[in-house]
Order: sequence, then structure tokens, then C-alpha cells
Amino acid sequence: MDLSTLCGKYDEQCSPDEYADVDASANGLQVGPDSASVETVAFAVDAAGATIEAAVDRGADLLVVHHGLSWGGIDRVTGLAYDRIEPLVENDLALYAQHLPLDGHDELGNAAGVADVLGLQAREGFGAIGPVNIGQRGRAPDGYTPEELAAVLEDELDTGGEGVQYFDFGPDEIRDVAVVTGGGADWLEEAVEAGVDAFITGEGKQKVYHQARDAGVNVFLGGHYATETFGVQALQELAAEWGLETTYVDHPTGL
Repeated sequence: MDLSTLCGKYDEQCSPDEYADVDASANGLQVGPDSASVETVAFAVDAAGATIEAAVDRGADLLVVHHGLSWGGIDRVTGLAYDRIEPLVENDLALYAQHLPLDGHDELGNAAGVADVLGLQAREGFGAIGPVNIGQRGRAPDGYTPEELAAVLEDELDTGGEGVQYFDFGPDEIRDVAVVTGGGADWLEEAVEAGVDAFITGEGKQKVYHQARDAGVNVFLGGHYATETFGVQALQELAAEWGLETTYVDHPTGL
């Protein structure tokens, strides 16, 4: 498949233009020629030295990631930027990224993946940033205790052996759940205002403990990496459906 065709198909699925005013990431093709043939696509959460090297070793023509290399522009290709871009160009490995569009997508997104794991129903958008949402909110039909919900997340998330930290300051029965993956701690206040029983994100901040305790809400920190594997894996499934060979580069950070 031609590179431009594949990128166009992904752009159509992810609708990056809807997030353009609020996302610092240069979503779409970040490194690559206008036209090239793609047979093998690698997928990873982060564009970093380890994942780029793995994609090259596996003979990939394109690396698709959630966290790319261009955040509001690249002024100079030196130092760390050069170290990451040089092997891409040297090995004809294109780089494609989708950041917030892959957090908030109703079906392909990271929050949707966490909601799937928990079997949440009656879902709606959550985690407002400007005119868009980057998370989801839903109902757990049978409910969870805090311990049960943490156990499900630990079983299903790629935490790198770090487990799931949680603050059980809320109801003993959890039904109404809000999810903003990655570094979504700033949306805890929205979760409190919404009256949910539990808020799930990737990583926390010092203030989260006290906010959760004072508001009486359960908070679960599943890990930034661990909560953001779902989107790129959903894009991998699409590539396989489109007849491309795929490979997933798993590199958990434990954070």
C-alpha cells in the first residue's frame, strides 16, 4: 500500500483536524516521503530510540505511535532529535503519530480500550479540552469494589510489573466510572463535579491524593504507558484488516 494512501486512511479514522486547536502534537505523518510503498507496519506507544531500533530490526516501513517526535515544531535537528530522526531516514522508516485523537476516539481510543476492559455501558464523552473530549464515562452494570476494579486493571493493563495504585476514598460499590488515560490527573475535578464513583487515569500528581480524599472519590492510577496501549493496538488491527503485515513493539516504562 502506498504510504500516502495508508496515512489518508488513518487520518479519516482518527479525524485529527477536530483536535488541531488543542493538541500540540503534529498528528499525521511526521517523518517520511510523499510517496513510498508500505508492506510492514510497526506499532508502539512512544517514538523513542528503543522502539525505532526495534522497528528497524523488524524490517518495518512505517512506525505508528501515540507519542511522536514533533510537538509544535522542530527548530533544530541536533542532539536527541537527530539521534531519533537519523535512523528513521537512514532506514527508510516513516513515522506516523496520533496523540489526542487516539485518546478520545469513541471506539479506537485509549479511554475506550479501558472502558472495554471494565465492561462499561451507556458511554459518553468525558475529559473536555476545548470543543473535544479525550476520555469516556460509563456504567459498570454489576459494580466493582475498589479492590475488584484494581485487580481487573492489574490483570489487563501492561504495567511492566508495577501494579495499579489506587486511593479508595469513595463509595465501596463502584458503578459510575470516568476515564482519561495518560497524564489525565487534571480532569479529576471534572470527575468530582460529574459525581462519578471512580476516576481512572495513568499517572497522578501530589494534589490528587488530597483532592480525592476531600471529595470522597476513588482514584486509580494505572500507569501512563499502560493506559495508552489500546489506541495503537486498535490501529494495528485496522492495518491487518487492510492486508498489511504488522508487528507491535512493547516497551513498558512502568510509569
